[in-house]
Amino acid sequence: MTSQTFADLGVPAPLIDVLAAQGKNEPFPIQADTLPDTLAGRDVLGRGKTGSGKTLAFSLPLVARLAATTDRRRGRKPRALVLAPTRELANQIDEVIKPLAAAFQLTTTTVYGGVNQKRQVDALAAGVDILVACPGRLEDLIGQGFANLGDVEITVLDEADHMADLGFLPGVTRLLSRTPADGQRLLFSATLDNGVDKLVKRFLRNEVLHSVDEAHSHVAAMTHHVFAPADADAKKDLVQTLASGTARRILFMRTKHQAKKLAKQLTAAGIPSVDLHGNLSQPQRDRNLAAFGDGRAKVLVATDVAARGVHVDGVELVVHVDPPVEHKAYLHRSGRTARAGTAGDVVTIMLPEQRRDTLDILRKAKISATPQPVTPTSPEVVALVGEVAPYVKPEPVVAQPQGGGRSQGANAQRKRAARTPGQDAAAPAAGGGRRRRGRGGSGQGAEAPAAAAHAPQGGRGQGQRSAGAGRGQGGGQRAGAGAGTARPQGAGRSASGTPTTGMVVGGARNPRTNRRAQG
Repeated sequence: MTSQTFADLGVPAPLIDVLAAQGKNEPFPIQADTLPDTLAGRDVLGRGKTGSGKTLAFSLPLVARLAATTDRRRGRKPRALVLAPTRELANQIDEVIKPLAAAFQLTTTTVYGGVNQKRQVDALAAGVDILVACPGRLEDLIGQGFANLGDVEITVLDEADHMADLGFLPGVTRLLSRTPADGQRLLFSATLDNGVDKLVKRFLRNEVLHSVDEAHSHVAAMTHHVFAPADADAKKDLVQTLASGTARRILFMRTKHQAKKLAKQLTAAGIPSVDLHGNLSQPQRDRNLAAFGDGRAKVLVATDVAARGVHVDGVELVVHVDPPVEHKAYLHRSGRTARAGTAGDVVTIMLPEQRRDTLDILRKAKISATPQPVTPTSPEVVALVGEVAPYVKPEPVVAQPQGGGRSQGANAQRKRAARTPGQDAAAPAAGGGRRRRGRGGSGQGAEAPAAAAHAPQGGRGQGQRSAGAGRGQGGGQRAGAGAGTARPQGAGRSASGTPTTGMVVGGARNPRTNRRAQG
């Protein structure tokens, strides 16, 4: 019951103090239902819609039980394991657990791919109590001998159905098999399909099922709208209008390219926006999410990578710029708003040719919303936008080569500018070889719109090497040991994506061309 307090449910006082400092004084239904069993050490299967408070539901008993059983002999192996399907979700789980763990001097760390593993290896070597991990990187570290799950007392599997959707269940099964069979296991999932039920049968013992709502239900405080612009041009204007309000909003696209493109367009129009998709490195994802979270960007343009696990307070509007391909994706995308008891709106933009598929998705998601023909000035649109945010002038794009140094291409340009025309046209015989002009891309810096947004991976211009004279600076000039006829070699590619033409001098193949610059 929501009238209960955390103290009534048996949560230790130090954790209640942490929650009170965060303004959390009453448990949500899934927390009130599961805490008596989880705190008692029972295996629990929790089902609840996105945004229902599942993270705190397992974080509280996890920390409380570790604190109660610790003998203060700090071991090196993790004592609790939380498995999550995405890096964003792993980070957000860790943010919830960390202040709770600190109340009992327990340590946490995260493990996931997409970043250098050194920090993770060092943290595990130093000893950690609570490990929040994505399956792939954790299996890698175990295989290298850097991680061991033999002392895990409590295992949590979060978003198990999404694990199944991503094909992670075989890895999850192998990881759970490495944890002690007598440990406590908590599994949270919106549905039990796609093999999740097999995990439950194999790894949970005498589990208690707590389901606070139907698996496909949507949040009552969420209002759904279907807007039907006349054509693609009208849709473009509508999207920009919906993005122009003062509150945070998330716009969902189907492809990574379109998400990046729209974020750039909105930023150029004075609406600071950041993108989130699979082509970004983990530091770029973190930077863009931070900009969205602290208000430098009001708009997050994302693919389905953000449909689960990304929680930012105050998201008042979710826009399906591109309708999703299936109804579960619709529900999880929409669940980025109306979280933790707040209200929110969801808009699906439907072009005429998308009508049949869109209405089918809504029917399967059990969403009732009548399509409305609209323009950017329609009352329904104006009401959703609310107060329009002031125009923010985009910051200029500044080339910042990787590592803070100068790119080879930039150095070569300065050298060429300093030469006289006669020098630039020197005959090949003067140096016994032919002049070669490298076309490696200059260092691409982070594109920095007002919201510290798009940061495509920068690269360094790849220098080219002659058969007899060592390394040539990208765009510079280098004499070969002997004259020969230059002929093109297989095309490489610069960091900016520009094809680079390798050269052969004196019939010798250039060993340094055709390398893709890594940002």
